[in-house]
Amino acid sequence: MKAGRASIRYAKALLEFAIENQNQKAVVEEMQNIISTLESSPQLDDALNSPVLPGSHKRKIIDEVFPKASKILKRLFEILCQNGREGILWGVAQNYIELFDKNQGKVATTVTTAVPLSTALEKEVLKKAATLTTLKIEIKNIVDPTIKGGFILRVGDLQYNASIADRLEALKRELITS
Repeated sequence: MKAGRASIRYAKALLEFAIENQNQKAVVEEMQNIISTLESSPQLDDALNSPVLPGSHKRKIIDEVFPKASKILKRLFEILCQNGREGILWGVAQNYIELFDKNQGKVATTVTTAVPLSTALEKEVLKKAATLTTLKIEIKNIVDPTIKGGFILRVGDLQYNASIADRLEALKRELITS
């Protein structure tokens, strides 16, 4: 699942087109559906990125997987297929959602913790995140026991790592070099 400059350009163009048609909220819901579908089916992502499959076959796959796509999304699929860019569909969807949120004055924030966040911890994390951005914050908690404790806060493209695993790794590097 790749997201590069091309996917950002397609996402910007799509957002502008959706805003012109006053349809950006419906498109963001469809983009969330695309992401969840591609994340739950790695075989689909592999097929869209396959250099062996012809573009016409990839287009048929996309049409079968997303039969209820809006006219705007069907046009996006058509353009991606015409340009041989079917493999960046996930990146376009991800970037569209980020651009939409930014346009709405929101920023997606992920907090990775070893255990689920309690209400008190969520308030503390919101305070820390507020120091990193002026945008409205929406927190998504990801539980990852490998960080052992602490948290990793990602606000937009900024990351604050206060995990015990990171501190242990830094201590290990320091002991090796001294």
